[in-house]
Amino acid sequence: MSSEADEPPADTDAPTPRRRRRRWPRVVLGSFAGLLVLLLAAGGWLYWRTDQALDAIPRIPDALPSMPENEQPPRAEGDALVFLLVGLDADDTAASGGDWEAGAARSDTMMLLQISGDRETASLVSLPRDTWVPVPGHGDAKLNAAYSWGGPALMVETVQDLTEIRVDHVALMDWTGFRALTDAVGGVDLAGQHMNGEQALEYVRERTSLPGGDFDRTRRQQAFLRALMRQTLSAGTLTNPGRLTGLLDTVDDVISVDDQLGNGELRGLAWDLGGMGASGVHFMNAPVAGTDYVEGQSIVRLDEAAAEPLWAAMREDRMAAFLDSDRAPEELGTDVR
Repeated sequence: MSSEADEPPADTDAPTPRRRRRRWPRVVLGSFAGLLVLLLAAGGWLYWRTDQALDAIPRIPDALPSMPENEQPPRAEGDALVFLLVGLDADDTAASGGDWEAGAARSDTMMLLQISGDRETASLVSLPRDTWVPVPGHGDAKLNAAYSWGGPALMVETVQDLTEIRVDHVALMDWTGFRALTDAVGGVDLAGQHMNGEQALEYVRERTSLPGGDFDRTRRQQAFLRALMRQTLSAGTLTNPGRLTGLLDTVDDVISVDDQLGNGELRGLAWDLGGMGASGVHFMNAPVAGTDYVEGQSIVRLDEAAAEPLWAAMREDRMAAFLDSDRAPEELGTDVR
């Protein structure tokens, strides 16, 4: 019969299961805490770098009309926002937020961008630069002459009078600057090929060899913006520190905005567009009745009857339903060449 004295002594050095169970949560929590610190540090760095980039974007003084509120169209309903994007295809100071000079440059591209109040969709409508319109204080002329005569404020006023849509903010885009931005994100896929910045710039500038002239050029510009947005939001850009840094360092060479647009609003705009993705942005051209000649110059006449339902849908923040109707303009396809 055995006794307690006959039992082997306990191995006090051997770890017990209980001690393992206590130690495992500490390992997990420690690893998680370390990961959290790294993520917060990366997030802080990214926030700081983004704020630096937004601070560097030039602000344009007096870029919006100065007339009283009751002399301008009412703002879009709800929380919808309307931007006027003005493209300049010139190496001038106006494209980078410098002082505008009368007659120094004409705008090459005009696009109305409406972002829905629920931030689910955005609609971008191109206005032909040769559209024949009344320019306040100057009589009838081509739309792009408004920028030459009175800078961003007169361009905004002219577009507002044409569409009866209130413009909340204006942005000047320098097509030449997009060359560096395209390279910063690793190029874009356009017309069945991968293009670098120089190739993309040639693509959006070409006009004379295109069957539709300026109309086809506008489609190319829209296709480029769509491709650039897709590439910018891709994992290959957002998870690549070099590309992300290059993107942030290049933004101020591409765009300048009105001085009423703060960093918080710009960050919110980027967040909203990133959330909806390229598939949530609808590209189209304003309805056109045809071309004509006035005083020896070729002009474009808008189809006012077809355009009015479009302008009304943008004003009333019901673009999603309008685009599903048979009155909507044809959207940009995937076969742009």
